[in-house]
Amino acid sequence: MAEEEVEVKKDKKSKSKMLVISFMALNMLIMLAGAGIVYKYTLGYESPISSEKQLNMELDEFIAQLQNNEDVLYSLDTLTTNLNGVPRRMIRVDLSLEMMDEEGFEEIIGASAETRDTIMRILNKKAFQDIESVQGKLQLKNEIIVGVNHFLNDGVVRNVYFTELLIQ
Repeated sequence: MAEEEVEVKKDKKSKSKMLVISFMALNMLIMLAGAGIVYKYTLGYESPISSEKQLNMELDEFIAQLQNNEDVLYSLDTLTTNLNGVPRRMIRVDLSLEMMDEEGFEEIIGASAETRDTIMRILNKKAFQDIESVQGKLQLKNEIIVGVNHFLNDGVVRNVYFTELLIQ
C-alpha cells in the first residue's frame, strides 16, 4: 500500500510537471506570436513604393476626369433672413450650388435642410458692410462653399452662383 501511494504521488508530480511545461511552452508561443505581430506592424513595416512618374500619371488622369465631368447645379429656394448690425437690414438670396458630380448632387438633395441652415447661419453673421462690396460678396461665396462642403461626405461644392441678391 505504501508503494502504491508513492507511485500515485510520482504520477501526480510527473503530470503536474508536464502540465507546467506545456503551459510554459504555450506561453512562449503566444509571446513569440505577439512579438512577431508587433515587429511586422512597427519596425518591419515597409511603405508601398510608388514612383514620381506613376503619381504624375494618376494626377493627370484625375484632372482629366474632373474636366470631363459635366457641372451639376442645385438651385435652392429663396432665402430671406436678417443681417447682423444696426440698422436692421434684410437679405433675400436666390443661389445655385455647382456640384463636382452627380453623386454630390444626390447627396445635397438629401441634405437640403442642413444646406439651408448652414447658409442661413452664415448670412445671419454678416453685416451690411461685410457684403456691400464685390470683395465681400466673393468672401460670402467662399464661406458658403466651405460651410456646405464641411458636412458633405462624398459631394463637393465647386462654386456658388447668386441668381438674386437683394438687401433692404
